[in-house]
Amino acid sequence: MLQPCGPAAGGRVRIVIFTHSLISDWNHGNAHFLRGIASELIARGHDLRIFEPRDGWSLRNLLDDYGPAAIDEFHAAFPHLQSEFYTPESLDLDNADLILVHEWNDPDLVARIGRYRAHHDDCCVLFHDTHHRSVTDPSSMAAYDLGHYDGVLAYGGAIRDIYLQNRWAPRAWTWHEAADTRVFYQHAGDYEGDLVWIGNWGDGERERELREFLIEPVKALGLRARVYGVRYPTHALEMLADAGIEYGGWLPNYRVPEVFAQFRVTVHVPRGPYASQLPGIPTIRPFEAMACGIPLISAPWNDCEGLFRTGEDYLTARDGDEMRRCLQMVLEDEALARRLSEHGLETICRRHTCGHRVDELMRTCAMLADSKAPSGRTVGVTGAS
Repeated sequence: MLQPCGPAAGGRVRIVIFTHSLISDWNHGNAHFLRGIASELIARGHDLRIFEPRDGWSLRNLLDDYGPAAIDEFHAAFPHLQSEFYTPESLDLDNADLILVHEWNDPDLVARIGRYRAHHDDCCVLFHDTHHRSVTDPSSMAAYDLGHYDGVLAYGGAIRDIYLQNRWAPRAWTWHEAADTRVFYQHAGDYEGDLVWIGNWGDGERERELREFLIEPVKALGLRARVYGVRYPTHALEMLADAGIEYGGWLPNYRVPEVFAQFRVTVHVPRGPYASQLPGIPTIRPFEAMACGIPLISAPWNDCEGLFRTGEDYLTARDGDEMRRCLQMVLEDEALARRLSEHGLETICRRHTCGHRVDELMRTCAMLADSKAPSGRTVGVTGAS
């Protein structure tokens, strides 16, 4: 069994993170990355506080569907991770070296933290964008007041460029998501089926693509397949049933590696905005799949930032017919499946763990601190590697 991998670094920093939810990953994929970043920061000895709203949309839906047991299970899986519920009146930002604010937060909160930054020059405040709203709903992103922020961490170069071109923020950097290799690594297991897909139906952003690259190929090949995720409307469930695909409902992300071990292949089906308008952004699912060593076949997306080795780390299918052929090859050729598994995992361990991303974060913050300090003396955030 392959063990978790990734670089380590040192240097104590006082960090505050504002997220939509640490506890719930119900239709909230950013929780995956945040948990990995938080685990890495804690392991390096940093002083970390995480705030989330008491009545966040994701947490509310998780409780409605699965009750308090789901929260208990989260705490059992991540006993080292804690979040604090906040109200605007209860915020305590004093003595923070670094404040990281995710884009799925109320604009009033974002502005209030910006005003705090305006009076605390020894604190670094960064906005973190992991969504496609910059192109699909730009007015909502323009409503955020980032004038006092030190900059934006965008999970793709295309989004970074939008912030700079629109002058929404003074600075912006690319900060891709990555795999939490403390959780996502290869598990031993016996195969129960051929194909598994883990993803939410969403708001019709990839219905056509799911038909072409998942449902129809599975039906044509007669594969034993299972799908996990939330927000599947009745007609989507009917399509799955017609193709003989089992629907598993919500799957907590920390159970995903065990499920991957039960299947021989998975697919990646990007949402429409990422395939057509935001090149270079794979979202977090391919990172997690490769970290678990399951062979991956993807619908088209443009890896213009060179994150992976296309054809070595994963296969790309240009249309539904090619997806059927790729699936058949991987399922019939054990050597090919093994090569994809090994190469994808090697790329993750070399470049795309949460440890790598924390290194990048600390380098960015140290650069900002150096730019503020008189005579080059570093203040505020330290610990860059």
